Amino acid sequence: MSDAAAAEPARLNIEGPIATLTLDRPAAFNAINLAIAKRLKQLAAQVEADPAIRVLVLKGEGRAFCAGGDLQTIGAAAEADTITPVVSELLHHYHAFIASLWRMPKIVLASVHGSAAGAGMSLAFAADLCIAAEEARFTPAYAKLGVSPDGGGTVGVVATAGVRRALQIFLAEDSFTAAQAYEWGLVAKVVPGSELAAATEALAQRLAQNMPAGIAATKALIHRAPISSVEDQLGAERDAIIDCMHTDEFRAAVKRFTSKGK
Repeated sequence: MSDAAAAEPARLNIEGPIATLTLDRPAAFNAINLAIAKRLKQLAAQVEADPAIRVLVLKGEGRAFCAGGDLQTIGAAAEADTITPVVSELLHHYHAFIASLWRMPKIVLASVHGSAAGAGMSLAFAADLCIAAEEARFTPAYAKLGVSPDGGGTVGVVATAGVRRALQIFLAEDSFTAAQAYEWGLVAKVVPGSELAAATEALAQRLAQNMPAGIAATKALIHRAPISSVEDQLGAERDAIIDCMHTDEFRAAVKRFTSKGK
């Protein structure tokens, strides 16, 4: 690995249909500064544009998933009275990354160990699915700083857990466990920390068995369902399933099913 590559604050590894995006600022618990925000946006765009990738796994290097926004950067901006330009630029890039996770026609799977705090918690729940180690802790962090959520926190949590649970999480919880997150529907699976890597790989492989057209259409339909009328949603379902049925993968799958009975 070159020195330049070693210095990158996030890295991407692609194996077949599965891409793994690793936040790689372990000394800072993968806190989000401008450099990592720009890199995450760049790598997510690469994944989004690659039709061979079906699943994107998000994880953190070191002892934490992601400690949230980099308070060194934000604290310095507060001292210098440059909060508006500094935070605006940071969130311009980081929010473009978050938006691409929602938009891309891939399944995004967050694999969480250690701490997921602030924007790191938002990231865990902006993913389509989240798998967590038993000892993982989710810490909203915003209320203690006297600020409101960012990084898609209000999008992912509200969409999953509902308005009242979201108010509880962001205003009344100092932190909560992976077991609580599972109970609230925010985490799909909880495993012992020693098994997280293998369980993440197994789930990613299972998700990658889905065909690309089906993944893309299912994700798009599910995201639009809460804001669509029943008639519009049914029309979208009709159009999407017909499009999926025009793929070679669908024709091959139907042949496999229909030949079983003969």
